[in-house]
Amino acid sequence: MSSLPRRAKVQVQGVLPKDEFSSFSELSSASEEDDKEDSAWEPQKKVPRSRKQPPPKESKPKRMPRVKKNTPQISDGSEVVVKEELNSSVAIADTALEDRKNKLDTVQTLKTAKTKRKCSAQPHAAQRTKKLKVDEETSKASNLEGESNSSETPSTSTMWGGTCKKEENEDDFTFGQSPLKKMKTETCPQGQPVKFPANANNIKEEVEMNWDIVQVLSERTNIEPWVCANTIRLFNDDNTIPFIIRYRKELINNLDADSLREVQQTLEELRAVAKKVHSTIQKIKKEGKMSECLLKAMLNCKTFEELEHVSAPYKTGSKGTKAQRARQLGLEGAARALLEKPGELSLLSYIRPDVKGLSTLQDIEIGVQHILADMIAKDKDTLDFIRNLCQNRHVCIQSSLAKVSSKKVNEKDVDKFLLYQHFSCNIRSIHHHQILAINRGENLKVLTVKVNISDGVKDEFCRWCIQNRWRPRGFARPELMKILRDSLNDSFKRLIYPLLCREFRAKLTSDAEKESVMMFGRNLRQLLLTSPVPGRTLMGVDPGYKHGCKLAIISPTSQILHTDVVYLHCGQGFREFVILFLIEAAAHVVIGNGTACRETEAYFEVWKMIFPFFCLLSIVSEAGASIYSVSPEANKEMPGLDPNLRSAVSIARRVQDPLAELVKIEPKHIGVGMYQHDVSQTLLKATLDSVVEECVSFVGVDINICSEVLLRHIAGLNANRAKNIIEWREKNGPFINREQLKKVKGLGPKSFQQCAGFIRINQDYIRTFCSQQTESSGQIRGVAVTSSADIEVTNEKQGKKKSKTAVNVLLKPNPLDQTCIHPESYDIAMRFLSSIGGTLYEIGKPEMQQKINSFLEKEGMEKIAERLQTTVHTLQVIIDGLSQPESFDFRTDFDKPDFKRSIVCLEDLQVGTVLTGKVENATLFGIFVDIGVGKSGLIPIRNVTEAKLSKTKKRRSLGLGPGERVEVQVLNIDIPRSRITLDLIRVL
Repeated sequence: MSSLPRRAKVQVQGVLPKDEFSSFSELSSASEEDDKEDSAWEPQKKVPRSRKQPPPKESKPKRMPRVKKNTPQISDGSEVVVKEELNSSVAIADTALEDRKNKLDTVQTLKTAKTKRKCSAQPHAAQRTKKLKVDEETSKASNLEGESNSSETPSTSTMWGGTCKKEENEDDFTFGQSPLKKMKTETCPQGQPVKFPANANNIKEEVEMNWDIVQVLSERTNIEPWVCANTIRLFNDDNTIPFIIRYRKELINNLDADSLREVQQTLEELRAVAKKVHSTIQKIKKEGKMSECLLKAMLNCKTFEELEHVSAPYKTGSKGTKAQRARQLGLEGAARALLEKPGELSLLSYIRPDVKGLSTLQDIEIGVQHILADMIAKDKDTLDFIRNLCQNRHVCIQSSLAKVSSKKVNEKDVDKFLLYQHFSCNIRSIHHHQILAINRGENLKVLTVKVNISDGVKDEFCRWCIQNRWRPRGFARPELMKILRDSLNDSFKRLIYPLLCREFRAKLTSDAEKESVMMFGRNLRQLLLTSPVPGRTLMGVDPGYKHGCKLAIISPTSQILHTDVVYLHCGQGFREFVILFLIEAAAHVVIGNGTACRETEAYFEVWKMIFPFFCLLSIVSEAGASIYSVSPEANKEMPGLDPNLRSAVSIARRVQDPLAELVKIEPKHIGVGMYQHDVSQTLLKATLDSVVEECVSFVGVDINICSEVLLRHIAGLNANRAKNIIEWREKNGPFINREQLKKVKGLGPKSFQQCAGFIRINQDYIRTFCSQQTESSGQIRGVAVTSSADIEVTNEKQGKKKSKTAVNVLLKPNPLDQTCIHPESYDIAMRFLSSIGGTLYEIGKPEMQQKINSFLEKEGMEKIAERLQTTVHTLQVIIDGLSQPESFDFRTDFDKPDFKRSIVCLEDLQVGTVLTGKVENATLFGIFVDIGVGKSGLIPIRNVTEAKLSKTKKRRSLGLGPGERVEVQVLNIDIPRSRITLDLIRVL
């Protein structure tokens, strides 16, 4: 269906974590052979059994040891030890003290749980006891291992039985642009799937289903079941995507952010279906219409379409289906007798002349036919057969021009859908953008859409039903076989075919919307990660004709130095001396790509030729600048400034720090999407917010200088927490180290765990601040400053308010706080530093890089990780954090497009002209490139080949994103429709 490659599914052999998958997976924990049989499931036994289980009482003993808060430990060496309680969703190697204290409690709890389960479980007690024994043995083994490693500090993540698969681009440790999924080529990359501890949080769901949520999630996302199980646990424990991607990589088998986001969205969809099933079951039960067969059919539903098909006859206010009315007349027994005992069936005995629907033999035959058709259409095996049959046969979707008689349709809308007025394509090969275009045309009443299933599918389906599934269990007279055939035809035409059409359309639309949203997210990510131009004074220009060009000069720290309005193109008080003064003040001029952009650029080009100090001229997208300029956020940030001048300030800041400026604008207004108004707005907003959080977190923020708007997008933080951090900073001064974040109101242990690794503290700024405070008072806010890097403890009270921690922490700048290393890995980092003979003050220096390289060549990554009792992924993060300089920024180098100066409008273009431009937007059908003529040209996706892409950039896919410079050739020019077709020559 799509030209994009999908992740190949791999069958993983190994023990999967099954003991805490909630009620979703309890039904599927039995043997696979029972799942294959229709009669294996007993709804009236399963449902009540889950209610009899005592809810939270059994889990309280397990949670008690985890409630304790660990106070900061006193260190002996020159290291900062922050022993915070780790995420319970990750298996860790506990210290000897923890193990000796919890070993007996854990074993006793498991034995108690085993005894209770053995008494309460009826059908599968033996299998559950076996599982519990395995969990108990696993727990004992982990405790023994913890005792043997009692001198070690808990690692960031789980120890692996084998080596971890490396990413393709090892240079990019924090954030890799991976628009497409990686292909799986190994059956078990890590040797053994990760096993969570037996006392991890249970996955509680609201309703039991006849399918396992882990298996269904694995099938829909093509990701290994053990990865899906780990992912569910991580999300249930409120872990964020940036935190999982960086600090829990081994638990998700190196999934990228887009794949992890897809798993999250699919999981939410399955849970939404389960909740809907639960509410529908309760509603039907209240009405007294629930039956065992209906309950089983509803618990088999995996999509909203299936649930709608099953529950439609039981909706409130429904007059009932034809089958229901026939059943009310008492004809269900005749229908069942036709299948089970056709020789004994006599339809004449059901005739009642005074009852409508039973007065003639023909009425009785029609009633029996409706009941059989309903039974066939709701049979799981029958629906599975027809679905599989359609997957292997030709099923196409067709669109044609709608016959509009009463309502008038805009002629421009009709012209837009010229390609789809006589369109037909196989549903397996149709592209996502074609589905979205067809849906839009149908909503505008321009197109009529239908799904065409060939007659051969119907004939084969009816033949299979008569010969196999719905074959009578005895000799049936010809008149009875005629009723059965009519029932099959009626069931397929009236019930099954509409259901299949709805399912196909819903699946195609859902996949197309997801791909469109993912494409939007990839474009937004690349736009947000455009390299900044720090340390320069910039002049932003919002060009215009009648209302003039709005100018704004900002300082290297983004402060507004000067604003003005000049009329360059209308002759209204043209002030060259103002322009000259502004150009001299800001050597870098940034022009928005809106109206009068090309003329304004040509004007500044003249000044660039005259004055040598004019060094740089660039053009940026001004999408969303006007909306932001009138927003409350802009009014709060720039009070009293004209909204037109605010847009010029925003344009300049987009070059100085694109990420910090673009996060202020709602992502859907940035203009890098495809069919964004036709997709689910809830899904779009959730995805784009997640991408913004991902980008801001991976880049990192300096906690002492960042804005509140930027801070609220850090993983684990929100608007209230960001506001509290800013208020704490204004009241108490700058943060000295990451530990002080725990003193902020509303920032608990979980929030600290999620955000700490993405917050930076500039050490030069803190040292200067500490030295100034030491000289003046010798203390920082009543806390003594020591000369070592340790965290010391004092019993002195801080104030009247009760502190969040039991002790007061003596503060000292910690060089590790400027790195991407998480505080829970500080002890491992210090031990690694001692192994290579390095110090904290060598972080980011060439000497540190040399020591690390020589040590890795000598020992090897895996041996070092094993010695430090951590994983290769955690060790890699530590190495990256220690070797990267303090001002490291993984965002790409800043590029500026240079257009042909003689081409300023569409009429100047000629076929065959070679131009350079900048990618403005990427879609599923092509790449839009700004070539400087006021209208973007389109490179069809078929012209984007691997040979034309830049080899210096280690690409993982054939995708081009916003901001990239390309060299293109004009293939076609359609002036009436303002369309330009381009061919990609190369990526600059």
